[in-house]
Amino acid sequence: VQLVESGGGLVQPGGSLTLSCTVSGIIFRIYSMGWYRQAPGKQRDLLAIITSSGSTDYADSVKGRFTISRDNAKNTVYLQMNSLKPEDTAVYYCRLEGSSRWGQGTQVTVSS
Repeated sequence: VQLVESGGGLVQPGGSLTLSCTVSGIIFRIYSMGWYRQAPGKQRDLLAIITSSGSTDYADSVKGRFTISRDNAKNTVYLQMNSLKPEDTAVYYCRLEGSSRWGQGTQVTVSS
């Protein structure tokens, strides 16, 4: 099983980014997927989850700004991030929910 994130980078406050996580080695469509982030010196926090049926849930800190979605044909889960703030700066990870499988992480930096 392999999870590969992409799409991170440097963005100005108020800007947008879309992260992708492509999964291989499993029947992707039957699994829930999650996005997490970890800032320096802080714990890794859950941001959003999408179930196999497409139901979603969000942490209060990103609700209304971030959107999780999936494309089962591409074995990919996305995180659309809008209205980014400096406090959103972190390494972002995707996770195969219910497992110990994580991606390698992608850095998001929000700064002017």
